[in-house]
Amino acid sequence: MLVALLGLLMRYKILFEFPLLDQKSVQHSHSHFAFAGWVTHTLMTLIIAFLQKHDTLHKITFKKYNIILIGNLICSYVMLISFILQGYGAISITFSTLSIFVSYWFAYVFFKDCKQLETNPVAIKWFKAALFFNVISSLGTFALAYMMATKNIHQNEYLASIYYYLHFQYNGWFFFACMGLLLDYLKVTSNDNRIYSQSFIWLFWSCIVGYFLSTLWLDLPLIIYILTVISAIVQVVIWYLLFKTIFKENKSIFLALPNYLKYIIIFISFALSVKFLLQLGSTVPAISKLAFGFRPIIIAYLHLILLAIISLFLLFYIYVNDFIVVNKKTILGLVLFSIGVVLNEIVLGLQGIASFSYTLIPNINEALFGVAILLFASILWVTFFAKKG
Repeated sequence: MLVALLGLLMRYKILFEFPLLDQKSVQHSHSHFAFAGWVTHTLMTLIIAFLQKHDTLHKITFKKYNIILIGNLICSYVMLISFILQGYGAISITFSTLSIFVSYWFAYVFFKDCKQLETNPVAIKWFKAALFFNVISSLGTFALAYMMATKNIHQNEYLASIYYYLHFQYNGWFFFACMGLLLDYLKVTSNDNRIYSQSFIWLFWSCIVGYFLSTLWLDLPLIIYILTVISAIVQVVIWYLLFKTIFKENKSIFLALPNYLKYIIIFISFALSVKFLLQLGSTVPAISKLAFGFRPIIIAYLHLILLAIISLFLLFYIYVNDFIVVNKKTILGLVLFSIGVVLNEIVLGLQGIASFSYTLIPNINEALFGVAILLFASILWVTFFAKKG
């Protein structure tokens, strides 16, 4: 809800006067809190719930996770406020660094506790890979910090560091953790179709090479470019095979879902398919230059991943497991939020396509502001009616 509020505030500032807050500072607050306060915090919580479910021998002590979660929340909320007030300043940099160390701590404790489980669920390797990507993504942040500290900033290295962090967050940490949650929900075992183990290996290595998909605007050596194209093709093929297998072998589970959750999981699958196809398309040099040259395209792509795929999946998982109160009011809120996500992608997509020919679409910013109101109002509604007990 707070992430949506900051997004609404940014859309408001584009249309109307609001000199009290700096747009860039609000953007930093929006992005840092979205990553740490919403997605990362939710994934940590759901992974802990996964451990609790599989800790049949009660060997794991879960009190330590409370400290980790509290630590992450403190860092997230301090970043939320400090980035708005000072942008990149002493407080915001300190707590964004501390949040990285909290993520290291969580990864260490999770890896240690996995050894205590009597069984070895398929989801564990996806979670371990996710946490590995979360840890290595921080190298991009430290590279940025070094450049700023030494005041030795080169545009290409600066952008490459940002994209390194983003890539291993949303294509690594976020995606692999969500896949782990999905496979655990579907009760996939190691004895099931071998596509599950093969897809993990292929997606893991193609994620590492896939970083260069974010740096195609650089003058990459031919061998790296070829490997990058191969990784994009592999991801499309593996996703097709994995999606077909998941749907075929779990058809009864999906058909038993309430209609609103069926609609959401279909949309998430479609959005993820579009994402993989867009990655493949970006390997064409002419398309790559267009994509990285226009800000609306980058914003549309980031929101496709973070809203249409990751956020909607997390909400789907929370609803399907009854982790919040599920009733007519909270269902209405989720449906309206998902409609807002679809509209947001359509309008951003139109803005991006129009930017190719430098065409201005009338009232496009007003439309995006209206969508931002819908996103905020719907998730506010859910938050208000989703209390347990």
